[in-house]
Amino acid sequence: MERVIRRFTQDPILSVEPLGCGHINRTYLVTTPGQQLVLQKINTAIFKDVDALMHNILSVTSYLKQELEEGEDPRRAVLNVLLTLDGDSYVEQDGCWRMYRFVENNITYQKIQRPQDFYNCGYAFGDFMRRLANFPVATLNEVIPRFHDTQKRMNDLKEAVKNDTAERASSVQKEIDFCLARDEDAKEIVTLLKNGTIPYRVTHNDTKLNNILFDRLTGKPLCIIDLDTVMPGAACYDFGDSIRFGASSAAEDEPDVSKVYMDLNLFSAYAEGYMKSCGKILTKEEIGTLATGSKLMTFECGVRFLTDYINGDTYFATRYPEHNLVRCHTQFKLVADMEEKMSDMKKIVEGLQ
Repeated sequence: MERVIRRFTQDPILSVEPLGCGHINRTYLVTTPGQQLVLQKINTAIFKDVDALMHNILSVTSYLKQELEEGEDPRRAVLNVLLTLDGDSYVEQDGCWRMYRFVENNITYQKIQRPQDFYNCGYAFGDFMRRLANFPVATLNEVIPRFHDTQKRMNDLKEAVKNDTAERASSVQKEIDFCLARDEDAKEIVTLLKNGTIPYRVTHNDTKLNNILFDRLTGKPLCIIDLDTVMPGAACYDFGDSIRFGASSAAEDEPDVSKVYMDLNLFSAYAEGYMKSCGKILTKEEIGTLATGSKLMTFECGVRFLTDYINGDTYFATRYPEHNLVRCHTQFKLVADMEEKMSDMKKIVEGLQ
């Protein structure tokens, strides 16, 4: 690892320690006498085109620096990629490695403790989209093709049922029927993007609370991190994925679905923060997709869990044989609850315009 670090800096290395709790890339905090740096080994099993990946990150962070407002510190308000001493964005040596400058005096949170936390989350991700409103989105690479194409995810499910590799399909017919009953819903957002009803935006595509750095002193959002999945997409992708994880009353793998529901107060808090920061740049049609997009992103996630279960658990890491099925049940319970609350969700968003 020292040889890799030496490609980025010649400063003496005081320590190298594991950092964070991410599941995709291996991350380390490198301390030198003058600064702290973040070293990451990129998961090339998921991100196969590292040049395309780093192009997206460099393009977006460079643009965000141009959009900084008076008084904002470019070392803390934007993720800063550290190029190698040769001017490259990553190093190939027993894998692919990149480095960022560590953002000082930051703190991250793993769970929503109160509605204000989720308001701040919504504000931060909305602000990210607002600042990138005029970014040339067509220049971004699709690092994971058709990532939020729910129609494709449904086709993957149907193929899994047809092949029935693990011979599990017959035991989950109720879950399969739940999905098939919503087959038309899966086409909605993709169709709106393709026919130009809603525009392609720069979307983060992993809008979890722990992908926001907060100022340790003020508690306010500093910057958005984990830009690996920045791609062209719909505004409701980011909004909906946040609601899926943050407004749920229970963990993603809660076995007792009676404990699972979508908290309208948390939905309202996130929507208020999000609309406060980026409501003015969204079109009427985009705003109209935020509530339904929340349901769609949750449904899509459930479809993926079910597909993986039928395929024999080949994609998501599992701790026990029914883990993916349990995850699928929580997502489908959230979907059903959102369907019952959809009119209230839409009224909340409409009231914030």
